[in-house]
Amino acid sequence: MLITELKSKETICSLVAGKKAFIINCHGCKEIHFPEEEAKALQKELADAGNVTGIFTTDYICNPENNELRLEHYKDAIDEADLILVLSCGVGVQTIAEMFEDKMVCAACDTYPLPGFQGVTPLEYDCKQCGECYLNLTGGICPITACSKSLVNGQCGGSKDGNCEVDPNMECGWERIYRRLKQIGRLDVLKCPTQIRNYATDDEVK
Repeated sequence: MLITELKSKETICSLVAGKKAFIINCHGCKEIHFPEEEAKALQKELADAGNVTGIFTTDYICNPENNELRLEHYKDAIDEADLILVLSCGVGVQTIAEMFEDKMVCAACDTYPLPGFQGVTPLEYDCKQCGECYLNLTGGICPITACSKSLVNGQCGGSKDGNCEVDPNMECGWERIYRRLKQIGRLDVLKCPTQIRNYATDDEVK
Protein backbone atom coordinates (compact mmCIF):
# COMPACT_ATOMS: atom_id res chain seq x y z
CA MET A 1 0.00 0.00 0.00
CA LEU A 2 1.12 3.58 -0.44
CA ILE A 3 0.18 7.19 0.08
CA THR A 4 0.29 9.57 -2.86
CA GLU A 5 0.17 13.29 -2.14
CA LEU A 6 0.01 16.26 -4.45
CA LYS A 7 3.11 18.34 -4.68
CA SER A 8 2.53 21.93 -3.64
CA LYS A 9 0.31 24.06 -5.86
CA GLU A 10 3.24 26.41 -6.42
CA THR A 11 5.44 23.56 -7.66
CA ILE A 12 2.82 22.21 -10.06
CA CYS A 13 1.94 25.65 -11.41
CA SER A 14 5.64 26.39 -11.97
CA LEU A 15 5.93 23.23 -14.08
CA VAL A 16 3.20 24.33 -16.47
CA ALA A 17 3.83 28.09 -16.40
CA GLY A 18 3.87 29.33 -19.98
CA LYS A 19 3.34 25.79 -21.29
CA LYS A 20 0.56 23.48 -22.42
CA ALA A 21 0.10 20.29 -20.41
CA PHE A 22 -1.70 17.04 -21.05
CA ILE A 23 -2.80 15.58 -17.71
CA ILE A 24 -2.92 11.86 -16.87
CA ASN A 25 -4.66 10.71 -13.68
CA CYS A 26 -4.20 7.26 -12.17
CA HIS A 27 -7.02 5.99 -9.94
CA GLY A 28 -5.23 2.78 -8.99
CA CYS A 29 -3.13 2.43 -5.84
CA LYS A 30 -3.32 6.10 -4.93
CA GLU A 31 -7.01 5.83 -4.13
CA ILE A 32 -5.92 4.56 -0.68
CA HIS A 33 -5.15 8.13 0.31
CA PHE A 34 -5.33 11.07 -2.06
CA PRO A 35 -6.85 14.60 -1.96
CA GLU A 36 -9.05 13.94 -5.00
CA GLU A 37 -11.15 17.09 -4.69
CA GLU A 38 -8.05 19.23 -4.35
CA ALA A 39 -6.57 17.59 -7.45
CA LYS A 40 -9.74 18.18 -9.46
CA ALA A 41 -9.88 21.82 -8.40
CA LEU A 42 -6.27 22.38 -9.40
CA GLN A 43 -6.78 20.72 -12.79
CA LYS A 44 -9.85 22.88 -13.40
CA GLU A 45 -7.86 25.97 -12.50
CA LEU A 46 -5.10 25.01 -14.94
CA ALA A 47 -7.67 24.23 -17.65
CA ASP A 48 -9.48 27.54 -17.12
CA ALA A 49 -6.14 29.31 -17.50
CA GLY A 50 -5.64 27.64 -20.88
CA ASN A 51 -2.72 25.46 -19.76
CA VAL A 52 -4.38 22.08 -20.44
CA THR A 53 -4.81 20.34 -23.81
CA GLY A 54 -6.62 17.31 -22.40
CA ILE A 55 -7.16 15.08 -19.37
CA PHE A 56 -7.04 11.29 -19.31
CA THR A 57 -8.04 9.21 -16.27
CA THR A 58 -7.37 5.50 -15.92
CA ASP A 59 -7.02 2.70 -13.40
CA TYR A 60 -3.48 1.42 -12.91
CA ILE A 61 -1.34 3.49 -15.22
CA CYS A 62 1.34 0.78 -14.96
CA ASN A 63 -0.51 -1.25 -17.64
CA PRO A 64 1.14 0.37 -20.69
CA GLU A 65 -0.35 -1.93 -23.32
CA ASN A 66 -3.90 -1.07 -22.30
CA ASN A 67 -3.19 2.64 -21.90
CA GLU A 68 -1.27 2.88 -25.17
CA LEU A 69 -4.43 1.92 -27.05
CA ARG A 70 -6.63 4.29 -25.03
CA LEU A 71 -4.20 7.19 -25.38
CA GLU A 72 -4.40 6.91 -29.17
CA HIS A 73 -7.70 8.79 -28.86
CA TYR A 74 -5.81 11.70 -27.28
CA LYS A 75 -2.98 11.82 -29.82
CA ASP A 76 -3.73 15.35 -31.04
CA ALA A 77 -4.01 16.70 -27.49
CA ILE A 78 -0.72 15.02 -26.51
CA ASP A 79 1.05 16.32 -29.62
CA GLU A 80 -0.17 19.83 -28.82
CA ALA A 81 1.15 19.65 -25.25
CA ASP A 82 4.62 20.78 -24.22
CA LEU A 83 4.63 18.32 -21.33
CA ILE A 84 2.65 15.49 -19.74
CA LEU A 85 1.68 16.01 -16.10
CA VAL A 86 1.12 12.70 -14.29
CA LEU A 87 -0.81 12.26 -11.06
CA SER A 88 0.33 8.85 -9.84
CA CYS A 89 3.09 7.11 -7.93
CA GLY A 90 6.62 7.02 -9.32
CA VAL A 91 6.00 3.80 -11.24
CA GLY A 92 3.23 5.47 -13.22
CA VAL A 93 5.37 8.49 -14.07
CA GLN A 94 8.22 6.28 -15.25
CA THR A 95 5.80 4.22 -17.34
CA ILE A 96 4.53 7.32 -19.15
CA ALA A 97 8.06 8.69 -19.59
CA GLU A 98 9.04 5.46 -21.33
CA MET A 99 5.96 5.62 -23.59
CA PHE A 100 6.64 9.23 -24.59
CA GLU A 101 10.41 9.53 -24.79
CA ASP A 102 10.26 12.76 -26.80
CA LYS A 103 8.05 14.55 -24.25
CA MET A 104 8.82 16.16 -20.95
CA VAL A 105 6.96 14.06 -18.36
CA CYS A 106 6.42 15.57 -14.91
CA ALA A 107 5.32 14.11 -11.58
CA ALA A 108 2.58 16.06 -9.81
CA CYS A 109 2.80 13.85 -6.71
CA ASP A 110 5.13 12.54 -4.06
CA THR A 111 4.76 8.96 -2.84
CA TYR A 112 5.09 7.73 0.74
CA PRO A 113 5.09 4.15 2.04
CA LEU A 114 2.21 2.67 4.01
CA PRO A 115 2.50 -0.69 5.81
CA GLY A 116 0.73 -3.54 4.09
CA PHE A 117 0.63 -5.34 0.76
CA GLN A 118 2.31 -3.51 -2.12
CA GLY A 119 0.70 -3.34 -5.53
CA VAL A 120 2.16 -5.70 -8.11
CA THR A 121 3.32 -4.43 -11.48
CA PRO A 122 4.87 -6.54 -14.27
CA LEU A 123 7.18 -3.65 -15.18
CA GLU A 124 10.84 -3.21 -14.32
CA TYR A 125 10.28 0.28 -12.92
CA ASP A 126 10.39 0.71 -9.19
CA CYS A 127 9.37 3.46 -6.77
CA LYS A 128 11.09 3.56 -3.38
CA GLN A 129 8.28 5.79 -2.09
CA CYS A 130 10.89 8.20 -0.73
CA GLY A 131 8.42 11.06 -0.32
CA GLU A 132 10.47 13.42 -2.48
CA CYS A 133 10.06 12.62 -6.17
CA TYR A 134 12.98 13.69 -8.35
CA LEU A 135 11.48 12.59 -11.66
CA ASN A 136 10.84 16.19 -12.78
CA LEU A 137 14.59 16.84 -12.66
CA THR A 138 15.74 13.59 -14.24
CA GLY A 139 13.61 13.16 -17.35
CA GLY A 140 11.25 10.63 -15.79
CA ILE A 141 14.04 8.20 -14.83
CA CYS A 142 14.29 7.67 -11.06
CA PRO A 143 17.83 8.25 -9.72
CA ILE A 144 16.96 6.44 -6.49
CA THR A 145 16.15 3.15 -8.20
CA ALA A 146 18.12 3.46 -11.46
CA CYS A 147 21.39 4.12 -9.61
CA SER A 148 22.85 1.47 -7.30
CA LYS A 149 24.00 4.23 -4.95
CA SER A 150 20.75 6.21 -5.21
CA LEU A 151 22.71 9.35 -6.10
CA VAL A 152 20.59 12.44 -6.76
CA ASN A 153 23.34 14.86 -7.80
CA GLY A 154 24.76 13.12 -10.84
CA GLN A 155 27.05 10.30 -11.86
CA CYS A 156 29.61 8.98 -9.38
CA GLY A 157 32.37 8.62 -11.97
CA GLY A 158 32.85 4.92 -11.34
CA SER A 159 30.87 3.62 -14.32
CA LYS A 160 32.73 1.78 -17.06
CA ASP A 161 31.55 1.50 -20.65
CA GLY A 162 28.19 2.87 -19.56
CA ASN A 163 27.63 0.25 -16.86
CA CYS A 164 27.46 0.58 -13.08
CA GLU A 165 30.62 -0.15 -11.05
CA VAL A 166 28.51 -1.83 -8.35
CA ASP A 167 26.65 -4.07 -10.80
CA PRO A 168 28.44 -4.43 -14.18
CA ASN A 169 25.26 -5.91 -15.66
CA MET A 170 23.32 -2.74 -14.81
CA GLU A 171 23.38 0.31 -17.07
CA CYS A 172 24.48 3.49 -15.30
CA GLY A 173 21.29 5.29 -14.28
CA TRP A 174 22.78 8.74 -14.68
CA GLU A 175 23.96 8.01 -18.21
CA ARG A 176 20.35 7.07 -18.98
CA ILE A 177 19.16 10.29 -17.36
CA TYR A 178 21.64 12.35 -19.38
CA ARG A 179 20.52 10.77 -22.65
CA ARG A 180 16.84 11.35 -21.82
CA LEU A 181 17.37 14.99 -20.88
CA LYS A 182 19.37 15.55 -24.06
CA GLN A 183 16.62 13.89 -26.12
CA ILE A 184 13.93 16.22 -24.77
CA GLY A 185 16.16 19.29 -24.88
CA ARG A 186 16.36 19.72 -21.09
CA LEU A 187 20.07 19.42 -20.31
CA ASP A 188 19.68 22.80 -18.63
CA VAL A 189 18.16 20.92 -15.69
CA LEU A 190 21.61 19.58 -14.84
CA LYS A 191 22.69 23.16 -14.09
CA CYS A 192 20.21 23.38 -11.21
CA PRO A 193 21.65 23.85 -7.70
CA THR A 194 22.63 20.65 -5.89
CA GLN A 195 19.55 18.76 -4.73
CA ILE A 196 19.76 17.84 -1.05
CA ARG A 197 17.76 14.73 -0.33
CA ASN A 198 15.42 14.83 2.66
CA TYR A 199 16.04 11.45 4.27
CA ALA A 200 13.40 12.15 6.91
CA THR A 201 10.79 11.11 4.34
CA ASP A 202 12.57 7.86 3.43
CA ASP A 203 11.09 4.76 5.03
CA GLU A 204 14.35 2.85 4.53
CA VAL A 205 16.18 4.91 7.16
CA LYS A 206 13.44 4.94 9.81
